[in-house]
Amino acid sequence: MARNARESNRPYAISGKTAIITGAGSGINLAFAALLLSEKCNVVLADISLRPEAEKLVEGHSDRGKSPRAIFVKTDVTLWSDLSRMFAATLEEFGDFDIVCPGAGVYEPLWTNFWHPPGSANSKDQVDASRYALLDINLTHPIRATQLALSLWLHPRQAGPSKVSKTNPKRVVHISSVAGQIGVFNAPLYGASKFAISGFVRCLAPLEQNVGVRVNAVAPGIVRTPLWTEHPEKSRYLDPNRDAWVTPEEVAAAMLRCVVDPEMTSGTILEVGKDVTRRVMARNDPGPDPDPKNGMVASNVPKGVGDILNWLGDKDIWGKNNSKL
Repeated sequence: MARNARESNRPYAISGKTAIITGAGSGINLAFAALLLSEKCNVVLADISLRPEAEKLVEGHSDRGKSPRAIFVKTDVTLWSDLSRMFAATLEEFGDFDIVCPGAGVYEPLWTNFWHPPGSANSKDQVDASRYALLDINLTHPIRATQLALSLWLHPRQAGPSKVSKTNPKRVVHISSVAGQIGVFNAPLYGASKFAISGFVRCLAPLEQNVGVRVNAVAPGIVRTPLWTEHPEKSRYLDPNRDAWVTPEEVAAAMLRCVVDPEMTSGTILEVGKDVTRRVMARNDPGPDPDPKNGMVASNVPKGVGDILNWLGDKDIWGKNNSKL
């Protein structure tokens, strides 16, 4: 058997390597950071701020005399300058990086929401800004972070990271969603961003075979994170007697599979439900399991439809800027 073939069938060893994770201050990305550290992989936690549990994780892995280590790099992922600074800080601290997870995201908050247009009271998106913050966070930032990683891996600066190759492979793990497979009327900007992430990952599938960079994504269902639990306007869509949560740890385990498992080849979208994972097919996929007990869908979504119809009928939300047109 050829050397490359043998190596491609081995699990990817992450001990001693370094990962960059955006949005690692909480939720799924924090769970992934903790899992990688438990596997002796250094981690750069990049976020606007850290929740107390994330601060504790960094403090517990801050001793320069021990390995693995974790550092925090304050990062606004909507700013390309911050993303560049994040990579620079990683190289200064660790000299190289092997895994990138541009995981920071938001789930259609009222301040950047299709149903609350720019200029309406709840929206922070500006009428003349020519952008939606949600798309900057959920879509543009993962694309740009992937570009920057590829640039540094393929053309490393002097005394910088080691050049990527089939014998020195690298990994990118994105976070898509089951909302990237089915239409979500309540969250169209979020859904559009996740459809786009899944498509982006599939487009980059040939990178692994050609240059040694695997690009995959997980597609979780409803995950028990602050994006849900600290937002009652969303959590009310869940029926506690019928609906199941996916845990951040389950998603993190699936993300690790995307990194290390030889069978999770580049372009894979790995769906994550409660106690179950499956590969999402590029064609003729059956879609997420519709049974709420499996953590893919919420039972009370129709409540959100009623809210949306009320907002559409509110002139202060949808007619406020018509005089300027």
